[in-house]
Amino acid sequence: MTGANYPVPYVVGPHPNEFDLRRITRLLAQRVRYRYVQPEVQAIVGGYQIVSPCCSRNIDASGGMIDIARLEYADSEGVWRLYHKDHKLAVWKLHSVAPMLQMLIAPLNEDPSRVFWQ
Repeated sequence: MTGANYPVPYVVGPHPNEFDLRRITRLLAQRVRYRYVQPEVQAIVGGYQIVSPCCSRNIDASGGMIDIARLEYADSEGVWRLYHKDHKLAVWKLHSVAPMLQMLIAPLNEDPSRVFWQ
C-alpha cells in the first residue's frame, strides 16, 4: 500500500490464512467418505494440506496419518489447484483447477473415484 502512514508488512501471497483454514476444516465435515475420522487442515506455503488417519489400512496398515489433498492458490493466475496424493508413486497429482476455493471442496468431499479418501 503506497502512502500509508503505518508499517505495512510484506506479504508474499494471501494464503495460507486462518479464515480459509477454518473454512476448509468446517466444509470437510460434509464429506461422504470416512466421516468417523477427524482430518487435519495444515497451512503450507501457498495453500493448505489435508491429512487424516488411514482407517481403511489400504495406505498405512498401522492407521497412521496419511496425505489426503493439497489446495494451492496460484496468485499469478488467480486460480486454486486441487491435488490428490498418488501413494504408490509418492507424488501429488493435479486433480482440478477452479477460480474459487469452495468449488474444489465439493469434489474433495464427494470423491466418487476414491482418489482422495482411500
